[in-house]
This record gives sequence, structure tokens and C-alpha cells, in this order.
Amino acid sequence: MCNNKLELAALIDHTLLRSDAVTGDIIRLCAEAKMYGFATVCVNPCYVSRAANELAGSLVKVCTVVGFPLGASTSSIKAFEAAEAVKNGAAELDVVINVGFLKEGLLKQVLRDLMDVVASARGENKDTLIKVILETCLLTNSEKIEACRLAIRAGTNFVKTSTGWGGGGATVADVALLKRAADNKIGVKASGGIRDLATIRNMLAAGADRIGTSSGPAIINEL
Repeated sequence: MCNNKLELAALIDHTLLRSDAVTGDIIRLCAEAKMYGFATVCVNPCYVSRAANELAGSLVKVCTVVGFPLGASTSSIKAFEAAEAVKNGAAELDVVINVGFLKEGLLKQVLRDLMDVVASARGENKDTLIKVILETCLLTNSEKIEACRLAIRAGTNFVKTSTGWGGGGATVADVALLKRAADNKIGVKASGGIRDLATIRNMLAAGADRIGTSSGPAIINEL
């Protein structure tokens, strides 16, 4: 399982979302992504344009985050953030679900929140791929399942386990649960605390279709 470096790299979003990241870090991230053949670089919105310039002519795409890390921005702000990111060169968006609304059972509001992001992003580029970050460490299993259903209804492409900032990361159990709930209608991205090859293999075995990690080069080099 996953003994081919190129195949494994193509499943990885090479991620740098630290608040103290500087331009040199982004340049290095993009260079590594091109060298290893990662699926995307995942950067904060202020660096989308720079990353797009660095990756021009390569197969690596730019991913950024929306409503990060809390998911508690208003829908209009999330929608604006999504559209601007796509205009600046983002091909993929990882949007944080409104965790509080979900836990309160305000499902119509959660759905509208996601639909507004989808409409705004795809109004700029119809091919924009959208992942919904659930922050699974804060949710019950029933809430995780409901979040998957909402993500499917909103027309998104993936559910993602974690921001990495919520106090917990991806677990095998959560990935397996999300895979079942997704019912092959959307993909599952495992993210948060994935730092070695063994963990990636466990996540893929549980059903993950994409991996978010800041340790991509070290993991590939384990092979």
C-alpha cells in the first residue's frame, strides 16, 4: 500500500497555515510541492497570489482556507473570501463549517452558509473544488454524519476532518465514519496531526482520499 512516491505525493495537500509564515516560507513550500509532485499547496488567503505565481506552469494547484479556523464568520464574509481567493488563483477551497450552528441544530443555516460559498466560488470558476472542514474533535458521531449530508447537499467535493487548530486532529475512526457517511458521493480528506508514513497509510486504509499535512517531504522520504 502506497509504496510509490509519485502516487502518494499526488494525494497530499502540502500545507503551511501558520500565522508566522513569511514569503520565503511560501516560496520554499511551492518549490517542494513541484519537486515532489504534491496535489496542492494549502496556504493562507494572503499568499494565494504569490503561490499561484510560483506554481505557474506546474501541475500543482493552490488551495486556501475560508472562514479559518473557527468557521464562525458570517455567510457573506465567507462568500466574499471564497470569490476573492478564486480570483487570486486558488483552485481548491477548504471552508470551515459553522460548528456552533451545527451543534445547535441550525441545519438550514449551516446549509445556506455552505451553499453561499459554493455559489460564490463557482461563480468565479465553475471547476473550483470545495472541501468542508468539520472539526471532528468537537462533534458527536451523529453531528459528523449530519455534516456530511449537508456537505453533499451543498454540492461540495470533500469533507475534511480538522483545521489542526481545534485541539484534535484526524483519527482512523473518524475517517472511516466520514467515508461511510459520504457514501462515495464526496471524498474524505484526513488532516491534523499526520506526520509520518504509518499514519498516512492508516488514514488511506480507513478511506481517506486526500491527506493534509505539513510533513509531506519527510513522509515521502520515508519511502
